[in-house]
Amino acid sequence: MATLSTPAEPPPPFLRSSKGRRFLIQAAAAGVLLLFVAYLFDRASKLELGLGFMDERTGFALANQWITTFESNDSRWVAYGAGVFNTIRIVAVGIVLATILGVVMGVARLSSNWLVSRLATVYVEVIRNTPLLVQIVFWHSVVLLQLPRISEAVNVGEVVYISNRALAIPWPQERGSLAVVWVILALVALVVAAWVRNRRLVEEAETGRSTHANLYGIGVFLVLATGAYVATGLPVGIDVPELTFNDTGTTQNYVGGIKITPEFAALLFALVFYTGSFITEIVRGSIQSLPRGQSEAAAALGLSGYQRMTLVILPQALRTMIPAVTNQYLNLSKNSSLAIVIGYSELFLVSSTILNNAGRAIPTFTLIIGTYLTLNLLISAAMNWLNRRVQSARL
Repeated sequence: MATLSTPAEPPPPFLRSSKGRRFLIQAAAAGVLLLFVAYLFDRASKLELGLGFMDERTGFALANQWITTFESNDSRWVAYGAGVFNTIRIVAVGIVLATILGVVMGVARLSSNWLVSRLATVYVEVIRNTPLLVQIVFWHSVVLLQLPRISEAVNVGEVVYISNRALAIPWPQERGSLAVVWVILALVALVVAAWVRNRRLVEEAETGRSTHANLYGIGVFLVLATGAYVATGLPVGIDVPELTFNDTGTTQNYVGGIKITPEFAALLFALVFYTGSFITEIVRGSIQSLPRGQSEAAAALGLSGYQRMTLVILPQALRTMIPAVTNQYLNLSKNSSLAIVIGYSELFLVSSTILNNAGRAIPTFTLIIGTYLTLNLLISAAMNWLNRRVQSARL
């Protein structure tokens, strides 16, 4: 018996179909976007967006300088470069110190010592739940500016001076052309010391006995670097700070050495403690995510607590730790712009001063955004490279 076939229903109109509705939504979104871009181009065509104004005389002075010098007659590019340098140095030093603090406190939170673990917990809960801006102002106004005046500066062995003007400490100073030779030899000594340390670590793994690899490597480096320093005729000296006096015998300023201003120190302390509190929790969580058998197996092999942590636990936790720590490094870099509240001459403060003088908002902010973006992309690239190396070592 033949079956009757029902006629196929005609397809719905295109605009009433799901495909047509998706097309209309996308077309509408594209139209709005094109209108917005056209508006921006129209506005930009009526503005001067060039950076020629950056070649003009700056007309203002910068405080908180270190190593680099800047004068008010220099161009705005020179002032901007000084601000970028100040940002890079606070970010570089902050990343190193925050990492060290975070790792130490993260391990301390898991310590079997009740007092140590509770102190680490209090540190995390207090610092992490307090606004960073408040911490910056606290370190600057409540702590550092309350130090003695420069006329009553704390003198530590005639080489270190502490006051609310600055912390003046000795600093290496080049004495001749052989300084470059000594630096190269010191780098060679560092490579040799690292090779010796790795050999001692291999010996530890094979024998199970502690060879004090880290101390041994540091000792080898110090011996080789000191020998190269003496052999090249002491090419680098130490510039010791001194107090200068005016005609009335009143202390006026520091001469020599290097001066760490309260603004730099306050921003550094706040960024390190704040970022370190988040890294502490990252380290703690990464360690606790490892199987308990890893630590038990290391203990069964006779490894000490330090060896278990440095040779077994932390290298494995590093794989899960790096992506989250990278985010904290990027946050530290961006949070450095809060230095504007205490007058530290970093990138954002210098750029804001240039903006007030020149009145070119769009090109100035474009330059600021591009500089921060470049800095953070470099940090991300370095951390992604490290992450790939660690993950490939796992395979």
